[in-house]
Amino acid sequence: MRELATVDRSPTLRRSASVLLVLLVASLVLLLAPSAAHAATGPCVADPATGCINGTIRTSTGQPAVGVTLTIEGGGTTLTATTDAEGKWTAAVTQAGDYTVTLDPATLPAGESLRNPEGNPRTVTVTLGSSSGALFPLGQPTSGGSGSGPGPSATTAPGGDGETGAPTGTSNEGGFSWPRLAQQTVNGLVFGLLLALASVGLSLIYGTTGLSNFAHGEQVTLGAILAYIGVQTFGLPLLVSGALAVIAGAVSGWLQDAAIWHPLRRRRVGTTQQMIVTIGLSMALQYTYQFFFGASALRIVTANPDIITIGTVRISVTSIWSAIIAGAVLGGVAYFLLATRTGRATRAVSDNPALAAASGITVERVIRLVWTLGGALAALGGVLMGLYLNATSWNMGGALLLLMFSAVTLGGLGAPFGALAGSIVIGLVVELSNLVLPSDMRYAGALLILILVLLVRPQGLLGRAERIG
Repeated sequence: MRELATVDRSPTLRRSASVLLVLLVASLVLLLAPSAAHAATGPCVADPATGCINGTIRTSTGQPAVGVTLTIEGGGTTLTATTDAEGKWTAAVTQAGDYTVTLDPATLPAGESLRNPEGNPRTVTVTLGSSSGALFPLGQPTSGGSGSGPGPSATTAPGGDGETGAPTGTSNEGGFSWPRLAQQTVNGLVFGLLLALASVGLSLIYGTTGLSNFAHGEQVTLGAILAYIGVQTFGLPLLVSGALAVIAGAVSGWLQDAAIWHPLRRRRVGTTQQMIVTIGLSMALQYTYQFFFGASALRIVTANPDIITIGTVRISVTSIWSAIIAGAVLGGVAYFLLATRTGRATRAVSDNPALAAASGITVERVIRLVWTLGGALAALGGVLMGLYLNATSWNMGGALLLLMFSAVTLGGLGAPFGALAGSIVIGLVVELSNLVLPSDMRYAGALLILILVLLVRPQGLLGRAERIG
């Protein structure tokens, strides 16, 4: 007897809605948790609208230096921070730029002094969405060159701890707390929705052609860069620039299929060879972007976003609108696939191209439509992701590609609703892993969850058994 393979081709809307409902209810419970009432006393949490300056001060014997006062100046504001019982201090800023951190020697514990007196104050460069640290070691003053001059002010990567100025792999950003759990949950839901918007096209393309498109990330980058050009170069309104970027993304998907993939399919080139072509195309596009736009971050909108505080959660207005747009578009895609004739034809091609062709469906026309729709969705995802992250760059899509493949595989290969559910799970895992893992390992946590789920349920979250052979 033949075994049943576990590959999902057409998951139901009811099962997709059930998974999403559970995730949303869980997030609401976290937001309403009573212990979250003490959020104001928690550590700074870096997000697309907030940068953190922090660190730890210890005595010459290694004990926490409690009650030390520091003044942070820059961006037109002056902040004061005081070390806690663990010697940690933190300050949240809403503008990127250089900040001067000054330690008040009069507040040091008795008998303690700065090891490098000339290194006070220090200048710290802050980027929104990341943490930066300033070091103030205590002990006997050093003689000679090492203690002279202001010295470097180590800056960490996004989500870094800033405690010692080391890379983010040395800390989990302050440990667990209910306010941080609520904040990271909301961040995960927003990130998951935006990731789903970029991943649905990847899933549709795989479902209708069997091709794993490694150049799909560059479609995401294309949308973000075109929005940047429209706003910053031509001075267009953000909505107009974003709409033009989405249209250009759709045209790009149409042209790719017409010029590359349709001729390869007509010549019966295998999907493995086509996948290698997508890898080469990805590399060519990435370095083309870098050649014309450089390696620096590109901000679609340079103004700092407005922040709304809901209970213990801080979220930018831009993120709220991005989530609303992503949800509305995903709902429109669901309606297209379930309730329209062309959408049902697309699902038929995804299930069985030969049978769909025998039923009178023009398979090549459906595939051309899927490439066009996938390019548009990827471009829109790139625009919204660039706004959410407060910047884009030449390799943004490439960095997200592994997460997109994880979401598609986790939800069910070739299943667009599975890509949505998988993206929500990946987004939550990526953000919540910061509670227990260093930021540099948060993607590893998402991939670990993927492996565990596939070992238990190989068809993914919304998959079903299907006979093959």
